[in-house]
Amino acid sequence: MNKKISWILVLATLGIIIGIGFTKFGNNELYPQDNIRAELDRFIEVFAYVKRFYVEPVDSDKLITGAIEGLLGKLDPHSVYIPKKSLEKVTEQFEGSFEGIGIEFIVLNKVLTVVSPIPGGPSEAVGLMPGDQIIRIDDQSAYGITEEEVFKKLRGPKGSKVKLSIGRSSMQEPFDAVITRDKIPINSIYSSFMLDDGKTGYIWLARFARTTSDELDRAMQDLLRQGMKQLVFDLRSNSGGLLEQAVEVADRFIPEGQKLVYTRGRIKAADDDFYSTNGNDLPMFPMVVMISHGSASASEIVAGAIQDLDRGMVVGQTSFGKGLVQNQIGLKDGSGLRLTVARYYTPSGRLIQRPYDDGLADYYSEAYSDEEPKPAQDSSRQIYQTRSGRTVYGGGGITPDSMLKAERVSRFTNELFAKRIFFELGAKYAAALRGKYQDYQTFRKQYTVGDELTGDLQELVKKNKMEFSEEAYKRDQVFISGIVKAEVARNLWDSSHYYMMLRQEDPELKEALSLLPKAAEILKQGGW
Repeated sequence: MNKKISWILVLATLGIIIGIGFTKFGNNELYPQDNIRAELDRFIEVFAYVKRFYVEPVDSDKLITGAIEGLLGKLDPHSVYIPKKSLEKVTEQFEGSFEGIGIEFIVLNKVLTVVSPIPGGPSEAVGLMPGDQIIRIDDQSAYGITEEEVFKKLRGPKGSKVKLSIGRSSMQEPFDAVITRDKIPINSIYSSFMLDDGKTGYIWLARFARTTSDELDRAMQDLLRQGMKQLVFDLRSNSGGLLEQAVEVADRFIPEGQKLVYTRGRIKAADDDFYSTNGNDLPMFPMVVMISHGSASASEIVAGAIQDLDRGMVVGQTSFGKGLVQNQIGLKDGSGLRLTVARYYTPSGRLIQRPYDDGLADYYSEAYSDEEPKPAQDSSRQIYQTRSGRTVYGGGGITPDSMLKAERVSRFTNELFAKRIFFELGAKYAAALRGKYQDYQTFRKQYTVGDELTGDLQELVKKNKMEFSEEAYKRDQVFISGIVKAEVARNLWDSSHYYMMLRQEDPELKEALSLLPKAAEILKQGGW
């Protein structure tokens, strides 16, 4: 990069609020030219009348919060207010770590159940396993515990201890474990492995946090040691994160001196140009970048740079179309304000932000629509050229070089997910398989979910007071068997093997793999 990052900028994610970044403004910046106090007199007058005369007592804090949210709602979909109680989780997601015992968990039938110990964490060190039930916490019953209570009881400062009573299906009696809390990483990369052809690496990047570029470096070096000659880089449903990390990730793949992205705002401090340095000197191998409707902001920066500079091929579904940059500001009461301060542009000059004049409902529903308009027939889409002269489009997300059909499942199957039924089945089948498979690859190639799946599934559906849909089950049976097999892998090993199994059985990934020769042609066309 040729310019120092002057602000810590956040590319807001969709659906949930995650992010961190603070800027201190001086009085001249906070009150420029306008007499803000005079403009606020009208609001103060209305607020005073409401407080004094409204038919019922009112909560002043709720009124002010609602007013702030209403103000920001008039700006754009990504300028938001973050209440104080939510800010800790927001910060945690971007910092990429927290302090606790290190487990993924669910509350299943009112019982706190371990989904997976986080690799390298204190729970893994004491031998906790997927499917373990936490019966008591510090000698107090955990039955009926809420997720919020789990966080309060199991998280805590590094070095502090917590006593758990564990129930395990293979043991007749519960046993106690004292766990010393430690710093737990929140990984950006969910899965990284070599595909069966022995030359293609695969990386699934789920978010952009402070640790993302370091995680990517480790994954890339590991794949290169295993003989990687080409890469599938999966950004599907990656809803964004830190701008600086988007730049760092794009920089890993693009030779020195290329503009990766630039930002422009109303004030000078919001303007910046970011260039590649290619500091780790990776080989120029062919690569395919996978995106989906849920790929937004930081992931669109990476995909846009790869596409505009003809570094690789972008495949999947049109991305969300979020081209606004936020700065997160800490307020005096401990809450936060995420304010749009700039637009970002890809190397060819594309602003990929979709229009939002018709309101939030249309803004989000249109982003996830499976009806892919042809950009050439859409007069609102501006035309741009890549490095080699290929046509790309602005104003509505990143349009893939090759469209892939997204796999869709029924409402019935989605409800099975929500009820954690697949996890229960995986735990049950894994209990009978422990010790049978010595390694994951043998398991993947040899194990198939048996005919008992249908009956077991019907039993759990009835137990959860659902209606079994024969039609939906037949339609989604291959998908359901794959999910259950992935849950078995999670129970036998850990969540990284769950994600690995999901992707290795993914039809979109298989199609993306077939497009790598075309990606090699694009790389050559770009003069690389």
